[in-house]
Amino acid sequence: RKVTLLTKLIMTYAYHFLLGLHDFFQWCRLLLLLTSILTIADLYFGIKAARYRHEVVRRSRALKRTMNKICSYLVWIVVAYTFGESFGKPFGIDLLPLIILLIIYGVELESIFSNYFEAKGMKIKINIFKLFSNKTDIIEIEENDETDR
Repeated sequence: RKVTLLTKLIMTYAYHFLLGLHDFFQWCRLLLLLTSILTIADLYFGIKAARYRHEVVRRSRALKRTMNKICSYLVWIVVAYTFGESFGKPFGIDLLPLIILLIIYGVELESIFSNYFEAKGMKIKINIFKLFSNKTDIIEIEENDETDR
């Protein structure tokens, strides 16, 4: 059987593509697990907070928003990996992808904590990003203007 140059090029390209895909999934396997945990926690506490507010929780809307969130996180993981490969490695900033994802996961953690405290009937805001400033208090308690439920 004769192997043409085009066949060799295609096989070489496919090999390198699959190798790169393997490297990507090796790199992000724990990040995908963390994404799953954070998304499920946000869904759970979001439903609890909505029930506390006496809102109707529609399963279809909750699942749609959760799937959108998962897709967004997958895109952010790909973007972080791409930035790490394009800018992090050449400039010696190996933590660049993790810094990008730390910001994204920080926003999700704020949402989880906000929903958790709201489900408990408390108006408490958590600002994870204050950990990186000179401020030591990341918890902000809001005064409740409405009557307790």
